[in-house]
Amino acid sequence: MAAPSSPSANNMIATRKAFGEALTLAGEKHKNLVVLDADLTTSVMAQFFAEKFPDRHFNLGIAEQDLVDTAAGLAMAGKLPIAASFSMFLTGLGWQQIRNAICYPNLNVKLVGSHAGIQVGEDGATHQALEDLAIMRVIPNIKVFCPADAIEMKKMLPVILDDYGPCYIRIGRQPVPIVYDDTYEFHIGKGSILHEGDDIGIIAIGSLVGSALAAAERFKQEGISVRVVNMSSLKPIDIGLIEETSRKVHMMVTAEDHQTSGGLAGAVAEVLTQTRPRTFHRIGMHDRFGESGKSADLYRKYRFDADGVYEQLKEWWDVE
Repeated sequence: MAAPSSPSANNMIATRKAFGEALTLAGEKHKNLVVLDADLTTSVMAQFFAEKFPDRHFNLGIAEQDLVDTAAGLAMAGKLPIAASFSMFLTGLGWQQIRNAICYPNLNVKLVGSHAGIQVGEDGATHQALEDLAIMRVIPNIKVFCPADAIEMKKMLPVILDDYGPCYIRIGRQPVPIVYDDTYEFHIGKGSILHEGDDIGIIAIGSLVGSALAAAERFKQEGISVRVVNMSSLKPIDIGLIEETSRKVHMMVTAEDHQTSGGLAGAVAEVLTQTRPRTFHRIGMHDRFGESGKSADLYRKYRFDADGVYEQLKEWWDVE
């Protein structure tokens, strides 16, 4: 594993774009791979796969429940289905089908939810999935992942396709900083340390990994060291790394573009309450809906950007 000490604002790629590129490569390796979407082929970047493998791509229209059930049927017929749509509608409208048709019989279906979190921006609260990680990880048999950058997305997909069973991958609409290099290797159930420190420990996922790294660099100039952990495998989660980080630092924080209940914060809290009870803080949406606006403005308002993450950490650290 290797990563630059600070993410580059000039090198930003959306994880959904990386997903589309990785999908085409996967189609060459897995001859039974089929891709389904709900009238969002270009939005989830499945058009690259559709152009190269037109007989293995299916646009089912605006019908997420049909999307999930069709994927389940294809899996039963020996195919390797990837079903992709907006996170809000895939996990919201399709939840019962995901639970009963895919996870209960433990079928080999890969679900990809794009445009998650308030990063969706102007589409507003109705389209901003802020509960998807919580409602996915509570279902038995399913694995849950959220890549930090484009490189991790490309490294993640082949591993997941070689692993049997249901999974949910959460990807984003807007470009995010590249935090890894090509030597990185993704492992199911493992997090990775991107920045070392022993004062504050930030466990982050997805688009907030870049913000956490930027905040860590600012704290470094003040003589405060921050450990940044990317917990892209949310289920199974890296219990050992959470425990080790908790022992090492004075203050624990989670950061996610999601409700602070049930998602990453909930998963980390579950680990800590069983092994190392202590106070820790949560960056995310605190039991409220998002709103329409430019994604950069929303990240600024809800303090998800680099400045906002830094300021929240500073407030908590000053009272520790």
